[in-house]
Amino acid sequence: MPKVSVVIPTHNRASLLKEAVNSVFQQTFSDFELIIVDDGSTDETAQLIKDYPAIRYIYQRNRGVSFARNQGIKLAQGEFVSFLDSDDLWLDNKLKRQVDFFRRNPKAYIVQTEEIWLKDGRPHNPKKRHKKYSGYILKECLPLCIVSPSAVMLRREIFEKVGFFDESLPVCEDYDFWLRVGVFYPIHLINEPLIIKRARFPDQLSHRFWGMDRFRLKAIKKLLREDISPEMKEEAMKVFKEKRKILIRGCLKRRRYLPALFYRFSFR
Repeated sequence: MPKVSVVIPTHNRASLLKEAVNSVFQQTFSDFELIIVDDGSTDETAQLIKDYPAIRYIYQRNRGVSFARNQGIKLAQGEFVSFLDSDDLWLDNKLKRQVDFFRRNPKAYIVQTEEIWLKDGRPHNPKKRHKKYSGYILKECLPLCIVSPSAVMLRREIFEKVGFFDESLPVCEDYDFWLRVGVFYPIHLINEPLIIKRARFPDQLSHRFWGMDRFRLKAIKKLLREDISPEMKEEAMKVFKEKRKILIRGCLKRRRYLPALFYRFSFR
């Protein structure tokens, strides 16, 4: 069995996918399997994959990134699982550094790395609010997602505890998942940039949905049903109310009056 299962969900990103796949095969750590779940691509993705005989390639009708990731997880045979979004890249020492971390910390369940950000192909410094933390960071994860799928390696059995990615969420599914992970596990950080996170592609999911806080509110409501401490419940409720206020204000600004009423009176 491979030590690490690498899961790449993709949809109509053949040109970007090739670079992502190459960054996997250029890793200095070689005991891995690569699983690509094609979420209904209609471009040259299937033809591209034929150049890589070592890939496990699964094609499915378009059902969203959560469903695609979950399919890859269910097929994974490795002790550890690493995700790579098809618009991101790994530096060549990424897997080795994380496997070494787990060897030194056998009780750890999840670790991520720092990132290099590119926007429009140029280096971009993340803002202070994107700062990554290490340890029990549930509180820090509430305002926005500070855990990147492409930067993570985790033990496969973690899914038995927290479940899979929520397939009802078209976006912010990673935010929801890391909140659930953060309830039970410290999320460790290797303070070294080992991935390149690329932004400003027109097909990115964050560009296709208005009011991203709609989905974060759903995730926080789920969190509030968990057995968390009173202090954490109070913090989650505080963030929930702030995000709901911002969402209602945005609805009114865009003259979405019915959604504004819904979030004001029903979404509590």
